[in-house]
Amino acid sequence: MSLEVRLEEIGEQELPPVDYRWDPDTDILTAALRPTGVSEGLSGSVDIQGSDGSWLMLEVASGRLASVEVAVWPDVRTVDALTPPPDAGAVRLRIPSRPSQPGLAAVEVDTAIRAVADKAEQTIHFRIGAQRSSRALRVARDLLVEVDARSRIAGLWLLKVPPFPATP
Repeated sequence: MSLEVRLEEIGEQELPPVDYRWDPDTDILTAALRPTGVSEGLSGSVDIQGSDGSWLMLEVASGRLASVEVAVWPDVRTVDALTPPPDAGAVRLRIPSRPSQPGLAAVEVDTAIRAVADKAEQTIHFRIGAQRSSRALRVARDLLVEVDARSRIAGLWLLKVPPFPATP
């Protein structure tokens, strides 16, 4: 997994809210952020494909994370309680354009994706790539991103996820 990011420290009050949306027909969960301000960088999508066929899509607007979409779910292991790690501060996560490919609007990364959720499925942790040391950073009020020592995404924490809509 080599999705390198840049981090800009911000105040807690600058963290955007997360709007969760379930698509009951496809089981797709979208966590949309409301980024503010002007930025530069990649606009498009970063598709993280798991070796088991799972898909996470990061939508990026001008280099800033705009949404996370769980398009095809990996097997989700549930545990009684799942406590996110203490976050190491509030940041704005940027995905810069690559100088060698400035017009590229989509990036695809193949790696392992593992998911764990609490019994209520309100807290979901996605581990991306090989397990490695990382720190959790708050990029939105209810979204943490784990970043390793080389500034690569190592995981995502979705917090306060609403329940899947009941089927009639």
